[in-house]
Amino acid sequence: MPKLYLKYKQAASLGIVSSSSGPICYSKDAKCAVVPALENVAVWDLRKGELMASWEDIDNNSEVTCIERNPTGDKFAVGYADGSIRLWDFETGATTTTFTGHKTAVTAFCFSSDGSRLASGSKDTDLVIWDTISETGLYRLRGHKDQITGLRFIESNSAGFVCDHLVSCSKDTMMKFWDLGTQHCVETVIAHRGEVWAIDMFEGNVQEDNESNSDRHTKMIVTGGSEGEVRVWKLDLKVLADKLEPVDNGAIGSSFNMDIDDVKLNEFKKAEEEAAQKTLRKCVTSLGVLERQSKERVLTIRVHDSRRYLVVQGTDRIAEVYKIRTESELRKREARLKQRRNKEKKADEMETDESKPILSLADEIPRVSAIRCGGKIRSIDVSPSTKSASTSKEDVAFHIVCSLTTNQIEVHAAGLDSKEEPTRQELVLDSAGHRNDIRTLALSSDDATLVSGSHNSIKLWNVETKKCLSTMDSGYALCSTFVPGNNHVVIGTKTGELQLFHLGSYTMIENIQAHEGAIWSLQVWPDRRGITTGSADKDVKFWEFALMEEKGSGTKKLTLTHVRTLKLNEDVLAIRHSHDGKLLAVSLLDSTVKVFYADTLKFFLSLYGHTLPVLSMDISSDGTLIATGSADKSVKIWGLDFGDCHRSLRAHDDSVMAVRWVFGTHYLVTGGKDRLVKWWDADKFEQIMKVQGHHGEVWALAVGKYGSIVVSGSHDRSIRIWEKTDEQFALEEERERELEEMYEKTNLDEDEKNNRAIGSGVATDADIDGLSKSVSGMGTSGEAAEVGDAARKTTQTLLAGEKIIAAMNICEEETEKKELDAKALERWEEKARVAKALAAKDGTKEKLEEKPKPEPSNPYVVSAGLEDWPPEAYVLHVVEGIRSGDLEQALLVLPFAKVIELLKILLVWVQQRWNAHMSSRVLHHILQSHQSEIVSSRVCRPVLLQLKSLLPAALRKERDTIGFNLAGLKFMRRDWDANHSKDFLDAIGEEDPEEVKGGKGKNKRKRVVAVSR
Repeated sequence: MPKLYLKYKQAASLGIVSSSSGPICYSKDAKCAVVPALENVAVWDLRKGELMASWEDIDNNSEVTCIERNPTGDKFAVGYADGSIRLWDFETGATTTTFTGHKTAVTAFCFSSDGSRLASGSKDTDLVIWDTISETGLYRLRGHKDQITGLRFIESNSAGFVCDHLVSCSKDTMMKFWDLGTQHCVETVIAHRGEVWAIDMFEGNVQEDNESNSDRHTKMIVTGGSEGEVRVWKLDLKVLADKLEPVDNGAIGSSFNMDIDDVKLNEFKKAEEEAAQKTLRKCVTSLGVLERQSKERVLTIRVHDSRRYLVVQGTDRIAEVYKIRTESELRKREARLKQRRNKEKKADEMETDESKPILSLADEIPRVSAIRCGGKIRSIDVSPSTKSASTSKEDVAFHIVCSLTTNQIEVHAAGLDSKEEPTRQELVLDSAGHRNDIRTLALSSDDATLVSGSHNSIKLWNVETKKCLSTMDSGYALCSTFVPGNNHVVIGTKTGELQLFHLGSYTMIENIQAHEGAIWSLQVWPDRRGITTGSADKDVKFWEFALMEEKGSGTKKLTLTHVRTLKLNEDVLAIRHSHDGKLLAVSLLDSTVKVFYADTLKFFLSLYGHTLPVLSMDISSDGTLIATGSADKSVKIWGLDFGDCHRSLRAHDDSVMAVRWVFGTHYLVTGGKDRLVKWWDADKFEQIMKVQGHHGEVWALAVGKYGSIVVSGSHDRSIRIWEKTDEQFALEEERERELEEMYEKTNLDEDEKNNRAIGSGVATDADIDGLSKSVSGMGTSGEAAEVGDAARKTTQTLLAGEKIIAAMNICEEETEKKELDAKALERWEEKARVAKALAAKDGTKEKLEEKPKPEPSNPYVVSAGLEDWPPEAYVLHVVEGIRSGDLEQALLVLPFAKVIELLKILLVWVQQRWNAHMSSRVLHHILQSHQSEIVSSRVCRPVLLQLKSLLPAALRKERDTIGFNLAGLKFMRRDWDANHSKDFLDAIGEEDPEEVKGGKGKNKRKRVVAVSR
């Protein structure tokens, strides 16, 4: 029987305020900040400085790379490094929708004005438009050659034209305008000399002098580039809307008449030339560059909702605030400039000039203030406002929330009515995490308290509540340990100091200059009377605990007394005592490990075999084995009796930074720069399991007593607690799971390169001719076409396709069972009639066989409660259970034989009036993907003719039902607005105060909205 092990699972992730992998975002009421926290999303209350919620998905291990709030503020779109997109509900903290369309990290988001569409851009250079209502992907747009960095919808429904476009910017220096109706790029502009990193848009007051307010159909676009420039562009919506209008050229085509006179022909040619010139006009023009204090790359541009302020943030510590002047302010500016010009001319005895002065871009959008943060800024966001543009002072003040690269959040007030202090810092969130990577961890003897050390501070954590108890300033901590009694902590620093902290008062009580180099390792003696330190100054020093009386107070405090020194020829990287106190192992820079007798410090063994220095080591609790982890990526297990190497394990893909034994066992825990934590069985020399959680190098490990918990600290500033569970597994199961993951990843990559929908094939240059680019997915040069499908194949879509095939097989089996049951029943009835006739003829009692029982239904059908329904109902049940965004890709998994069967099943769905929307959606995708095969198949023709006659009527019924419900809701809203002051939607589900006034809360009734189905 195989040996069983207990699985470890992540219990908590500590220390992350805001990770630098994605942007920060305000909530709708500006009371909370939604920030990336590695693979999770954290919601911070900016008034209390507390963590309100953490949005976690157990199926996700990828970092958050992009966050965007929808226009209503109730949902947030979150993009991840693996290309997936999840929509999170702000109130419940639950994910409502998942989209999988990108291959790499999502880098840009934008919602349409009504929130029904979501545009996403990625490092894979593709734009994807998603329908957030039907939870499906609409289409994919290709054209950029590098990462998409910004997106904005351009929507306008002015008199005379309709504009439904999208503007995108990319690291390829381009800004592209896309017509979403025709799904094509209508204009491309080289926006900057280098990469374009940020974009925003507003309806501003910047305009040309010869343009009046009455015919202004313009928007302002602001872009930021890698060269540090912020460029302002003027967008003409009318020109953009006319880009792809059909040209009415009656002189060409079927309407051309050979008898037409020359005058008419010249008129047609002139109209055609005018239309061509109209189409070739540029929709966007550059107005200039804004002056900046910082010269660093622009990372974020945000326009306040009031359209009065513009905030620009670079990669340094400065965020600059610009004021967008209104029409009245511009006129006042003109008057002041004119007055100043005339005053200068009078002083020079020249004639005054009454012409209007020309306003520069700096006059129209001046820089008014700058915000300086405590660290480099990763991203910013401005507080949302429901107020329109106004010149009143109480409307222009707003807040800016900044996410720093040092794991901090700062909130600043801007637009203040003060020339001395136009901005003010109001909040700093940093107490919940380290500002730099975690270099050392130590657990108390009872596993109740954890200490973590970083660049300039140590933090004390309660392991049970997962809360930070205190933060204490320190040196650059490299190693740490609890003093017996758990009331003190000793840390070794990079400058060679030993710092002793008292945990009762959370203060440093002594700072000892112990070594001349960095203290890389320290450990409490097995008899708990002192500690041993190893340093880069080639010394190993021994220190005893002592109580020293303080001068003046008479109280005693703990201190360390140096008792002896072991001098070596190389830098000491790690030291370790055996649990019986007899041996001392010392790792040196020359890649060897020297073992000494602890009492006499005489040399005992030399462990040689690593090609690079040993960075960490540990001795097992029984004193028989020593494990060494090296920068050569290997872990070696040695015997301490003769110093022989039992086994060398290729443990990690990078340097092994931490090695720890589980007390009382030969189980080993290792952490490396490859971001993994692994468990090993040193008796079998096999890997037990590995966990992927960290997004940076694992620097430190701490193992609890008997291995109940394992704590890991990383370069990503997170501390993760792994708890032992009761779930058992065998090594074979873990190997099979890893092989399946590797196979699925490789298989998906190959599928994306080679496999396409049946009927389209792998398009070549010759095959493309005459085919739609959206069908073939390829361009004439062999490159990907400009428009493609939004979704992509994933493991989930493959599993969903297999579920549909399994459901169709079950449907076929159930149909055969019902047919056999019907035939058996028919034979029994025939025998019963014959027996009854014979009995009547002979005058004897008829003898009937027992009525045959129907065959039992499939267990899956029974569990769905559909045993009394037609078998096709189970297929519909399975299809409805597939995630909406995965349905199209799941249908592509079906072989064509199953597609023909599915068409017949669809006919039953339509005949029974089951879910006409789903039926039409499945049918549309089948016809689009397998058109050539279906057209050439005679079997499909009668089925398609029946579907053609039945489906429109079912869809009309659905349309009428929706129209009836909408009309009813509109009537109810009008009635509510006429009789109540509270908003209709907000009041749904709330108690009517008049109904509960007399009942003191009893028999409360709620208002609900009911719709017919």
